[in-house]
Amino acid sequence: MTTGSAFPLLEQIDTPLDLRALSEARLPALAHELREFLIQTVARTGGHFAANLGAVELAIALHYVFETPEDRLVWDVGHQSYPHKILTGRRTRMDTLRYKNGIAGFPRRCESPYDTFGVGHSSTSLSAALGMVIAAERAGSERRVVAVIGDGAMTAGMAFEALNHAGHLKSDLLVVLNDNEMSISPNVGALSAHLTQLLSSRLFSTVRAGGKKVLSHVPPMLEVARRAEEQVKGLIAPGGTLFEELGFTYFGPVDGHDLSTLVPTFRNLRALKGPRLLHVVTRKGKGYQRAEDEPVGYHGVGAFDPAHGLKPAKTGGGLTYTQVFGQWLCEMAERDGRLIGITPAMREGSGLVEFSERFPDRYFDVAIAEQHAVTLAAGMACDGLKPVVAIYSTFLQRAYDQLIHDVALQNLPVLFAIDRAGLVGPDGPTHAGGFDYSYLRCIPNLVVMAPADENECRQMLYTGFRLNQPAAVRYPRGQGPGVALEREMRALPLGRAEVRRRGRDLALLAFGSMVTVAEAVAERLDATVVNMRFVKPLDEATVVQIAAEHRWLVTLEENAVAGGAGSAVNECLAARGIQTLARNLGLPDRFVEQGERGELLAEWDLDNIGLLRRLMEWGMIAAPARVDV
Repeated sequence: MTTGSAFPLLEQIDTPLDLRALSEARLPALAHELREFLIQTVARTGGHFAANLGAVELAIALHYVFETPEDRLVWDVGHQSYPHKILTGRRTRMDTLRYKNGIAGFPRRCESPYDTFGVGHSSTSLSAALGMVIAAERAGSERRVVAVIGDGAMTAGMAFEALNHAGHLKSDLLVVLNDNEMSISPNVGALSAHLTQLLSSRLFSTVRAGGKKVLSHVPPMLEVARRAEEQVKGLIAPGGTLFEELGFTYFGPVDGHDLSTLVPTFRNLRALKGPRLLHVVTRKGKGYQRAEDEPVGYHGVGAFDPAHGLKPAKTGGGLTYTQVFGQWLCEMAERDGRLIGITPAMREGSGLVEFSERFPDRYFDVAIAEQHAVTLAAGMACDGLKPVVAIYSTFLQRAYDQLIHDVALQNLPVLFAIDRAGLVGPDGPTHAGGFDYSYLRCIPNLVVMAPADENECRQMLYTGFRLNQPAAVRYPRGQGPGVALEREMRALPLGRAEVRRRGRDLALLAFGSMVTVAEAVAERLDATVVNMRFVKPLDEATVVQIAAEHRWLVTLEENAVAGGAGSAVNECLAARGIQTLARNLGLPDRFVEQGERGELLAEWDLDNIGLLRRLMEWGMIAAPARVDV
């Protein structure tokens, strides 16, 4: 123990074995230290904040009662996994959180044996945990499996599919529903805690099971007993009936910050069999008043001073692509009453706050339900509305079948505003949007656009909205190169590229964010730059013409090279028997790890210096005395 340390208890905990050596009486003090450590750590590194503060006691109680890592603990999404990481041997590395080569912001199997399942997308925990239960049963193992899922993640259909399956199998699965939106009065909370401990006890479980066996010979009496049990539980938590109907034994709700309730309840539940669900109520931002008051604003944060809180957003400087979209959406809604805005629980992140306030009857947040969002839009488009689906690239992957089957196959005019395309930085591979060129361009009827700057993004959104077919505009996180917005909206010629610079020998065919890089390097090399604009339909005439006029072609994209926009260029050339094929520069055939976006672009030669280096390696330019631009 470090003398004079601010965290004397926490510094004794290197693994959950150390945690279990503590007396229960010391756990609240540990929780206080852990929460303070979280505040200090995340204030330096940035990361998910409010949800982690709300899960401190939950993480302590779970690791205290269950024999992790032999007992499996699966966290949904992972926004609340920092306390878990700290308690499982990663406390001294938390200052590297979300940095390159540092601790990941989400559970990862390769990082620790305590991270039993890699997460980052919502609502996967129940399916994964059920799979682990089945594997344990087949191996004859007595290990316990616990899935922790938030109330927001429970809105996704996948979660209910897993609940239904687990209830049908009567699997030995414990689900902890972390409800950080609900509030319960102190009286009801105390009564519920007492009843939950009583109902989860082995004695009550044995008596209940035996009673049901006896009463099964007297069906009317069994029905009376069942209804009586439901009525008692309904007084405390009416929603519990739903889980009971799915085959789960429901317990709760209980205070998720009361370790004197959580620990004995988990002990009771660990001894029980079958599908059971414990409903715990927590508070986002617990222990840091600013985060408690503003949990949305403190959901994901950059570095900040805990004494003063988050700094107000800067009003100067350029617009982000997200802000460009938000402004365009409101302007377009004023012009066209058919416009509808749809988001799967990403109002703030996708730039829909102003739209939701100004046009509440035309705004639909469908919660974490990407598949529903896309098919909902398709249904609206069938009957004359013009839906705009604002979604992150990585989350659109979850609705791929709906995009193909429900929108594109029927050629419906749905516009997809795809944010966070390409590399997203510290959130890592679970949130990177490096595959959308590849998975979108193969879909018939779909127009795919990639803006080179802020104004082009605005005009492409307008272009896509006016089409009578599906369209997608994909743009990166953060600010563009700083191009001013034109007040007037104009439709771009469909499938037409823009030659931005004429040069000799070398032509750089750039898509989206890579146009800026291409222009900077081309000035030095006297190379041609083509802003390709459309991934689909590709401007084949310009591609063929440029190939005829240049010795070398290079495509640039912030997307996987495999099946990406560069592949489309080479498919075009090969189909015409043209021998000059392009070299393709983009993301590698691997998952790109976390780090600052600039670091990652440099790592894969997608910045100015990297592009020059590649051109030298390919023999297209001579090695200069200096390679910086």
